[in-house]
Amino acid sequence: MSLPLEGLTAIVTGAGRGLGRAEALELAGLGASVVVNDYGRPGRDGSGAASAAPAEEVAAEIRAAGGRALAHTGDVADHEQARGLVESAVAEFGRLDILVNNAGILRDRMVFSMSEEEWDSVIRVHLKGHFNMTHFASAHWRARSKAADAPVYGRIVNTSSEAFLAGSAGQPNYAAAKGGIVGLTTSTALALARYGVTANVICPRARTRMTEDVFAGFPPRRAGAAAGEGLDPLAPGHVAPLVGYLASPAAAHVNGQLLVVHGGMVAVVERPRVAAKFDTKQEAFTYDELDALLSPHYAGRPRGETFAAAEVLGLAHG
Repeated sequence: MSLPLEGLTAIVTGAGRGLGRAEALELAGLGASVVVNDYGRPGRDGSGAASAAPAEEVAAEIRAAGGRALAHTGDVADHEQARGLVESAVAEFGRLDILVNNAGILRDRMVFSMSEEEWDSVIRVHLKGHFNMTHFASAHWRARSKAADAPVYGRIVNTSSEAFLAGSAGQPNYAAAKGGIVGLTTSTALALARYGVTANVICPRARTRMTEDVFAGFPPRRAGAAAGEGLDPLAPGHVAPLVGYLASPAAAHVNGQLLVVHGGMVAVVERPRVAAKFDTKQEAFTYDELDALLSPHYAGRPRGETFAAAEVLGLAHG
């Protein structure tokens, strides 16, 4: 029996560690040839010297298990290096079918303390990195579709965060980048559907190098499990199967969607809906009319409630 991704080629960015590594291994286990991309800098803030080791180690792990893999150490936030990554996949495996954008860094600080460099660097790696890879992959699929005069197979899985959904006070750069990725994904989904390509976005929660301090107080196994038993509820292995599904033929009709995933749970998040609508009784609104309409509306709302969906932080398996 053939595997669901057999004969397909995937790129996973930021795949040398953590979530990206788990996703690359999952796609390879489902039959895909995988280009393992990682710039290899050791610091979660993007600091340190670049190294080929993380990408090479994951690629070697895939090959040792009988799969096909190529290591790539380019910086996806660099436009030309992103182009080279897509070209490497096509040159090595003859095609590109799946793109998983996962690369990212953290430089946390409150908005009133954040430097311009801390803002720019996070936006660059997360949002520009997602754009660069999406740009070159989508151009590849569009050209193939036009040449064949028919839709092709293409899957994009982007990585956002609950920091965008719930609002994270100490991560204005990260939350903004992750919100931008959602906008990029929904735009891409509509633009590429005619070519046979889907684009979806996940908000994963996992214990990785990037989040080790955030989840330091969370137990590494389920309540009631004996020491050494049970999968860590925050293990990246809880996230990777959803990426495998979204990359597969089975998800052909899943497009432009946002899903939260962690700890044995997947939640489908609906798009925002209009909660109230007010019409002026004149040619145009005045301050007094808006005060008479909007002030009573917001007076009845819970204090501290914003557009952010903080309730996602309470989602759990069971």
